[in-house]
Amino acid sequence: MGHECGPVEDMVDTFWRGKRVFLTGHTGFKGSWLSLWLQSLGATVAGYALDPPSTPNLFEAAQVGSQMESVLGDVCNLPAMRAAIADFKPEVVFHLAAQSLVRPSYQDPLGTYHTNVIGTANLLECVRDCASVRALVVVTSDKCYENRGSPHPYRETDPLGGYDPYSSSKACAELVVSAYRSSFFPVERYLEHHVAIASARAGNVIGGGDWAQDRLIPDIMRGFSSARSVPIRNPHATRPWQHVLEPLRGYLCLAQGLFQDGTKFSGAWNFGPQEGDAKPVQWIIKRLAEQWGTGARWEIDKGQHPHEANMLQLDWSKAAQELGWQPVLSLAEALDMTLSWYREFLAGKNSRKKCLEQIAEYTAKAAQPSAR
Repeated sequence: MGHECGPVEDMVDTFWRGKRVFLTGHTGFKGSWLSLWLQSLGATVAGYALDPPSTPNLFEAAQVGSQMESVLGDVCNLPAMRAAIADFKPEVVFHLAAQSLVRPSYQDPLGTYHTNVIGTANLLECVRDCASVRALVVVTSDKCYENRGSPHPYRETDPLGGYDPYSSSKACAELVVSAYRSSFFPVERYLEHHVAIASARAGNVIGGGDWAQDRLIPDIMRGFSSARSVPIRNPHATRPWQHVLEPLRGYLCLAQGLFQDGTKFSGAWNFGPQEGDAKPVQWIIKRLAEQWGTGARWEIDKGQHPHEANMLQLDWSKAAQELGWQPVLSLAEALDMTLSWYREFLAGKNSRKKCLEQIAEYTAKAAQPSAR
């Protein structure tokens, strides 16, 4: 086995404490969870993003901005983002800002490309201009691969592609990252520029605090909590579902590896669930309906819908072999955590406290020898 990220709890007193970490997209679902986790690890955190994407939203519900520097801005605004990064002088950067949904990409393809491709190029330009940066993780998507509709899990070396504008834009973002790395931050000249860049591709994340439109879990929670029947578009579509903390742990592990040995960990990385946890949409909603109980209803939406891939799985063996990362939650456990979060939110409980408790519980589970 190559570099071991080590037990996650070791990071509390070692790597992340005092690190200056900058996130784009910190007001989004994944960005909010990552910001909270970094805060709990003792990092000094700053973020740059648009206003939270929904009402309600995790950023405000969990008071994510209360212990970090938060700058509202668009990644397409290069001067504003450059100023925010230059002022903060980060050592580690996570790029999560994106138009992150397939269906809206059909409605606004140019906006999707502008945010996901030009926004990524803008971020890389900012890193070029900031001498303090040592590690950059650019988050793209499992949908960046040329989807052949086969059960074969995609590897980092498989061709990039994308049927729809969103998927295509993420493949384009991967090409931009690769070009910048080759042109301006080549691994063979690492001792000159000291910047290590990697891209991270994860599956369909679930977890508490997601209220995005046209995403399965938020749609289910909105329907169940109001006793409305949930329309399901693609009941047989199979996705690599995983709790949001799983890939975030991968991103943290990858950033640590980049910082400590950039020549080994630059490149593309998959972070996915166990193979058996790639389940069809219908399996997910049936299980959640059983657990929810009264008020849980759903129906097949037989209307016309844009194309979405039916089969998608990731091969994360590279992360296991070289980073020492592997998923630790079963899909059943991920769904239980998610449902628990929403139940407490609906009951008026403290969302920040709940997030930090789930991070601590997940961290403890990941640190057990049986999980590695």
